[in-house]
Amino acid sequence: MSAIRLLVLGAVRQHGRAHGYQVRNDLEYWGAHEWSNAKPGSIYHALKQMAKQGLLHAHEIAPSTAGGPPRTEYEITDKGTEEFLRLLREALTAYDQKMDVKSAAIGFMVDLPRAEVVSLLKERIRRIEEWRTNVTEHYVPEGGPEQLGHIGEIMNLWVHTADAEAEWTQGLIGRIEGGAHTFAGEGEPFVGVLLDGQENPYATGERTAGP
Repeated sequence: MSAIRLLVLGAVRQHGRAHGYQVRNDLEYWGAHEWSNAKPGSIYHALKQMAKQGLLHAHEIAPSTAGGPPRTEYEITDKGTEEFLRLLREALTAYDQKMDVKSAAIGFMVDLPRAEVVSLLKERIRRIEEWRTNVTEHYVPEGGPEQLGHIGEIMNLWVHTADAEAEWTQGLIGRIEGGAHTFAGEGEPFVGVLLDGQENPYATGERTAGP
């Protein structure tokens, strides 16, 4: 799964309608340019591609009175919403996702009901434990991974990473079950998007207008 697809769909969905610069600004505000491939070129490309695929609807906007080229505003379609929620559920449960996909999923988890998120995260832990059992049963000798020489350290890294992921996920479940955050259907959620024209304190590099 590509994190950029989930990130862009989620960002547009939060705005209702957004142009490429707004989506880019939001993703930088969330720090996604540091932990994912959400670079300006990939964001604008994803917007155009998903519009062609029917996941987004492109609205042509007239140029501003100050001049400059017209912008395109994007709005998520029903098909796009279905794809966004599918990607989100998959990213919350699959253990073998890359860090950028996992981070994007945690960022959008409040778009789902609380009970469903807990259920998805418990399924994630189940898959981690299943993977760990299969790996240690077949590849880790009784004397420990050091018996495999320095190659055994790779397996040691995998197992410790799985344990850390399971522990962190269990902690997240506990916080959610304890009432943390506002999930779908519970009222006004926290929405971390910038208003059009609002300064981004985490912006990096020189700005250029996009489509």
